Amino acid sequence: MENIKLNQLVYDSNGLIPTIAQERSTKEILMVAYSNEESIKKTLESRKAHFWSRSRNKIWMKGETSSNYLNVFQISTDCDNDTLIFEVELDGKSACHTGSKTCFFKILEQ
Repeated sequence: MENIKLNQLVYDSNGLIPTIAQERSTKEILMVAYSNEESIKKTLESRKAHFWSRSRNKIWMKGETSSNYLNVFQISTDCDNDTLIFEVELDGKSACHTGSKTCFFKILEQ
């Protein structure tokens, strides 16, 4: 593993970076959201997942309304530094706003 600094991350033209929340113990993908530099700093400080809400145009902490928090143990990036993985432990019952544990519960038919 190689360590990088926050200023080495590559954001899109809106200052956002795709962020995958992956359960620490099972490696299951719970959700995908977007982060910006400020939300990443808040995540690093609090160890609770913070993201940028494109619909609300503001930072939000996962769980602030649902009480289904994501405790962040590690943040890693891909080889291009343009996608993040938050390695998390779910503190609650679901990561998805539908009440499902994961947002990925639908199968695409052929």
